[in-house]
Amino acid sequence: MFSIIIPSLNNLDYLKLCIKSIKNNSYLNHEIIIHVNQGIDGSLEFLKKENIKFSYTKYNAGICEGVNLAAQLSTTNYILYAHDDFYFCPGWDTALVNELKNLNNNLFYFSGTMIQNGQVELDCGSSLYDFNEKKLLNEYKNIKFHDFQGSTWAPHLIHKDLWNKVGGFSEEYFPGTGSDPDLNMKLWNEGVRIFKGLQQCKVYHFGSIVTRQKEKKFNTITESGSKGSKLFLIKWGISIKFFKKYFLRSDTIFLGPLSEPRKNFSYFFDLIICKLYIFYLKIFFKS
Repeated sequence: MFSIIIPSLNNLDYLKLCIKSIKNNSYLNHEIIIHVNQGIDGSLEFLKKENIKFSYTKYNAGICEGVNLAAQLSTTNYILYAHDDFYFCPGWDTALVNELKNLNNNLFYFSGTMIQNGQVELDCGSSLYDFNEKKLLNEYKNIKFHDFQGSTWAPHLIHKDLWNKVGGFSEEYFPGTGSDPDLNMKLWNEGVRIFKGLQQCKVYHFGSIVTRQKEKKFNTITESGSKGSKLFLIKWGISIKFFKKYFLRSDTIFLGPLSEPRKNFSYFFDLIICKLYIFYLKIFFKS
């Protein structure tokens, strides 16, 4: 049984579908915990009626603070972070349970495979309002893919002891961009070397960005061009791209636990680029 943590910002229709998919398509009876940002769309009333746990802030706490608050309500050993615009396909949790059976410690980070706005393509609608649930349920098993190194960031599963040890998400990454690789780096420094994406753990991703709505002073664009990417670079001394390429070996076929980065010419060349950019940011970048 997992504690499924979902931050949401006035996105009730998607949230309802997400929760429905968890209840209908899960092997186990999981603990669902929502963090409600603002909640001016009826989310609070819906969750109370359905007797679903939630944390709440009147303001938009963003992903990091919201997930950290919700995780404090967890009563299971595993934290699964998800978006409110996910539809969980049947078998998603069975795949994770089977992986857990093969471990003898808690040093792991598992993530799922996202359909449509993610690793694989299967067009079942671009939004909730043209979503073809029947097509997805009929065809998701036919998708050919593989277990992969690295992470999709979400959905992800880690042990709660490890989550608490690293302090969950780092809240300086408001509203959220950059916080996932930051978490991965913190886990790497704790000795985690199993970063595995599971092909059998599938979710349909509508690609909504409402949870990341921001105040105007934040210039959040994408992972590679965001304020979060700059924070990551200054904090860790390398870029997110460098971390994914040399540490996580992202998007390659999973072959087992990762080893230390191979320090060849390419590694040192890219590292120098990172250091030069850090120097530039410290002079010109203002938070």
